[in-house]
Amino acid sequence: MIKILVVDDHPLFREGIATLLQSTDDAELIGEATNGKEAIEMADRLNPDVILMDLNLPVLNGIDAIQSITRRKPEIGILVLTMFDDNDLVFAALKAGARGYLLKGANRTETLRAISAVSNGESIFSPQIAGRLLSYFRTGQLKETLIFPELTERERHILELIVDGKDNPEIARKLGISLKTVRNHLSNIYNKLQVANRAEAIEQARNEGMGRKF
Repeated sequence: MIKILVVDDHPLFREGIATLLQSTDDAELIGEATNGKEAIEMADRLNPDVILMDLNLPVLNGIDAIQSITRRKPEIGILVLTMFDDNDLVFAALKAGARGYLLKGANRTETLRAISAVSNGESIFSPQIAGRLLSYFRTGQLKETLIFPELTERERHILELIVDGKDNPEIARKLGISLKTVRNHLSNIYNKLQVANRAEAIEQARNEGMGRKF
């Protein structure tokens, strides 16, 4: 039986994982954390076999949590399960110690296979991530697949959040930054996308496909 700790700040997603694990005899959910700090504490206390880790977390982000957990308990397999497929995040997660990187939206079979692989010490990736990694090792270059590459990583995350309907205070709480910093990021986003306001930024983002994975 594979013992699973899920780390995600969205209750509906955690419920979905709980339902998925209830449908199999090979794994059980032993804990749920809502931020990176809780993840570290629960990993120490519960000793899971596998942690399903989101990256965009409050209090402490997923990358830092992965690094801390793998340094303290390298025997725990960490499978990133996120909506972000940015090249920088993929490499940061692997450098921190994650064994796999799966995009949210993966079906039941893919998710359970990934959990089993990580618990056995294997590395596993979503097909689109694996393809880009293979391309990198063959050519030394990663194919750029980002929407709005002119945005910084933080700006792109904030744009994702406003497309998802989050207001400025929610974004500030989620990312652990001030309202003023959120407003500054939004101003930069509007300038780079050449839009006048939030509604136009959301419309342009949706036209480019952003938000379809929520």
